[in-house]
Amino acid sequence: MTTGEKWVYMFDEGNKEMRDLLGGKGAGLAEMTRAGLPVPYGFKVTTRACIEYLETGTFPPGLREQILEALRRLEERVGKRFGDPTNPLLVSVRSGARASMPGMMDTVLNLGMNDEVAEGMVRLTNNPRFVYDAYRRFIMMFSDVVMGVHRERFEELFQEKKRELGVTQDVEVDAKSLKELVEEFKALYQREKGEPFPQEPLVQLFRAVEAVFRSWNNPRAVEYRRQNKIPHSWGTAVNVQMMVFGNMGNDSGTGVAFTRNPATGAKELYGEFLQNAQGEDVVAGIRTPMPIARMREVLPEVYEQFVRFAEQLERHYKDVQDLEFTVERGRLYMLQTRSGKRTAVAAFRIATDLVDEGIAEPHEALLTVDPHLFEQLLHPQFDLQEKAKHPLLATGVNASPGAAAGRVVFEADDAVKMAQEWGRVLLVRRQTEPDDIHGMAAAQGILTSIGGATSHAAVVARGMGKPCVAGCGALQIDYEKQQFTVEKDGKLILVRRGDYVSIDGTTGEVFLGDIPTVPSEVMQVVTGRMRPEESEIFQRVSRVLQWADEYRALGVRANADTPRDAMLARRFGAEGVGLCRTEHMFFGEERIPKFQRMILAETREEREAALADLQPFQQQDFEGILEAMDGLPVIIRLLDPPLHEFLPQTEEDIQNLSAKIGIPAERIREKVRALHEVNPMLGHRGCRLGITYPEIYRMQVRAIYEAAAALKKRGLNPVPEVMIPLVGIVQELEVLKEDLTQVAQEVLQREGVDLPIIMGTMIEVPRAALTADEIAQHAAFFSFGTNDLTQTTFGFSRDDAEGKFLDEYITKRILETNPFEVLDRRGVGELVKLGTQRGRQANPNLEVGICGEHGGEPLSVAFCHEADLDYVSCSPPRVPIARLAAAQAQIRQPRQRRRKSPHEAKGGLL
Repeated sequence: MTTGEKWVYMFDEGNKEMRDLLGGKGAGLAEMTRAGLPVPYGFKVTTRACIEYLETGTFPPGLREQILEALRRLEERVGKRFGDPTNPLLVSVRSGARASMPGMMDTVLNLGMNDEVAEGMVRLTNNPRFVYDAYRRFIMMFSDVVMGVHRERFEELFQEKKRELGVTQDVEVDAKSLKELVEEFKALYQREKGEPFPQEPLVQLFRAVEAVFRSWNNPRAVEYRRQNKIPHSWGTAVNVQMMVFGNMGNDSGTGVAFTRNPATGAKELYGEFLQNAQGEDVVAGIRTPMPIARMREVLPEVYEQFVRFAEQLERHYKDVQDLEFTVERGRLYMLQTRSGKRTAVAAFRIATDLVDEGIAEPHEALLTVDPHLFEQLLHPQFDLQEKAKHPLLATGVNASPGAAAGRVVFEADDAVKMAQEWGRVLLVRRQTEPDDIHGMAAAQGILTSIGGATSHAAVVARGMGKPCVAGCGALQIDYEKQQFTVEKDGKLILVRRGDYVSIDGTTGEVFLGDIPTVPSEVMQVVTGRMRPEESEIFQRVSRVLQWADEYRALGVRANADTPRDAMLARRFGAEGVGLCRTEHMFFGEERIPKFQRMILAETREEREAALADLQPFQQQDFEGILEAMDGLPVIIRLLDPPLHEFLPQTEEDIQNLSAKIGIPAERIREKVRALHEVNPMLGHRGCRLGITYPEIYRMQVRAIYEAAAALKKRGLNPVPEVMIPLVGIVQELEVLKEDLTQVAQEVLQREGVDLPIIMGTMIEVPRAALTADEIAQHAAFFSFGTNDLTQTTFGFSRDDAEGKFLDEYITKRILETNPFEVLDRRGVGELVKLGTQRGRQANPNLEVGICGEHGGEPLSVAFCHEADLDYVSCSPPRVPIARLAAAQAQIRQPRQRRRKSPHEAKGGLL
């Protein structure tokens, strides 16, 4: 346990560089305070204190005393006293992780309120309605967040009170009724907890800090971190801040705003404001607020001041800011600044505009774009002709762009369940809550009847890259009957659970039925259906990726098994093919029977005859891929999977194959039995096949070099490189390389063509990494196959692990993330670094990359940069992600630029 540590910082201590310790919110508050902005004063409890608490179940030594000292300094600064009825200080207690997790953790407002303080505040303010509104809010939030008495129980009492009064809006409930509600809330608490509602402010404070610590591990926060690959070990800071009140009348209010439109990227103040309200009313979507521009009409001086602050903060952070603020009796207070979540279209527009406006340099703008966002640009959009055929049901707030269609569900759990059965579901809610996170992830899109552009549904949907239409007030949702109705043209339209609905998050439109989609603009350009100059977003993406290429030290290649994939990869900017899997070439109606005949052959002569029939197909494929990548390296992996995967397993399929190729069914059954393996992943596959059946690899190498020779004669510049898979013993590579080099030389000599013969291996078993110094003496390159290397290092079968226990491992924090999605630095990563270091010590010219699925995952790309690899390889659509992630890694941690390749990426559209 850490002792003697500084656990608490005042708001004027620290800066934006300390977000790991103070959290994003805390670092932003420190920066605004030091810049002289009107920030209600307070203090921050560090993320390290949270980690210590979660590990031990108690406050670390000294934390309680440091909180008391910080509270004393806060009282001195603001001239109020915590718990003093004559001059009371109320505080908010809010979470603040280093990465934005909107709505996932807990907050308590108006803390320090009790019966005496309430009476004192009535005397001080002469505004009993405000006081008892604040008190009832506090009881409800404290009971729910800290003590586990569900908020709904209090909401039911509040709704009942409004029905008694014959009103519908919260602000219509008078002071007398609010005071009665306070007593009813306290009585409910007493019934639920068996004790009176706590009146001692310090007890309230310490319990609230503990509750915020614990909320780091609530289910929705864990699920959000899992989805966004945020480490569970980070913890959250706690921000204790003097309360300012937006619910003191029409000269007060609260709001959330972005310095630019987070959906489109347009340079405009974008957000919402609620008069006579507290912050929870906006972010929870409890009331539908007014657009931020309306604030100019109701509070013009405050609005102009807020505009100045917004511009100041954006220039300071060189990025679009997400701002929270409160206005108390005409005075503006800034409560939060952080980099705003945005859609992909907005991200690339903002990045280019920041540079064009002189606010940021290209390397600074690159850091504002989340590489994952590029995937959003590939999402389909509605076919406009088909869209016109479907009836418009209603229009809401265009909260998160994109097209989504699915069958309607009304509960988050149901969304998860029915997504597996129906495939596409649309989650429809009055308003989403943080606990709905798993259902939002499972749904194609989100539709809510209340809330606005900064509601929970909108913010989380934008972060997920999912379409969202919020605040669609025409929807009358009935959870009990699992349906909603819309009145249109005097008719009542009924939509039940399971009916298809389509939403356009770009326009806010909601349609009845299942509208077909078409490829996105970016995909239309990449595939040649649209000219680059016709797409503004394509041009902006191209600029950002050009900047990325100027900075990155890592090369980026693609995994491509067909000529089409190779051409697509090149258009996405790939600098070659890092993995061409030849086993995929044996499938197909004409090919698979020939390959199966080869497997079923009883002599080498029969196998060679069957392979001779297959060679023209292989050669044709290699010729197409090498031509698509003309002048760029193409690493071709020889056959890797075990042979049994190519044979039928059911009796029906065995009989069909027998009839097709004229081999008795019993002989096929015998071969299937003979090839059966207890653990195929560790069995007769990879180079082990090449050693026992050398004619297979010989045919493949012959096809590779005959394809290359044919292209060379046509004046092209093919660059094939042969990968021998699964080598774990240097002698495996020696034997195969000698044999296959001879085959390649024979082809080139016969064809009269001069081409370098380049052979290397895939490092995918731990022994290969440990003996890399031996293997490198016989290899021109290493390519780490991180999927199999993860399996063999952990001793996990990926299919079994992901289907049976990995999710539980992550939930229970045995693992931070899925190691098949994010490279495991501690184990697999150490083998990659060790293999690279030992390999280069033995062979300084060794080229090293990775070609597993981690090659397009930003955190894994950053690791490859740090490990000094030459390149990463990934699926074609993820090439831009890898290019951007590699540039960001270089900007954050510069290293020597990658070894100069003789090849240039020509023909890339992006």
